Amino acid sequence: MGNNKKVVVIDDNAEIRHVIELKLRTHGYKVITAANGKEGLNLIKSKQPDVVITDIVMPEKEGIEVITEVRRDFPNVKIIAMSGGGLIGPHEYLSWTKMMGVQRTFTKPFAINEILEAVNELVG
Repeated sequence: MGNNKKVVVIDDNAEIRHVIELKLRTHGYKVITAANGKEGLNLIKSKQPDVVITDIVMPEKEGIEVITEVRRDFPNVKIIAMSGGGLIGPHEYLSWTKMMGVQRTFTKPFAINEILEAVNELVG
């Protein structure tokens, strides 16, 4: 169980952060959460995670900005993007993230087991 892999979860919805954190911790991941992209990027820089799970539409810094900076500064970090939509639907946002090199995308609401499987696959 103790795989020591680190995951940073960035979402402005506390409930979503909590659900993902609990599920991943139960499976041996070290999880650090952030409520916005700015906070998330600071954590990514200091903690050097294996995987980043980020929402797209957030205050402070959007997920697109987070993805851009992670791709530029930490090319080996795996990224999972999730979106419930915003000004446009979630599929449009997520298709952009695919072009930016994101490994997995999820529309909200998602099944928490799918997130766990994606993380397992990416670090496996």
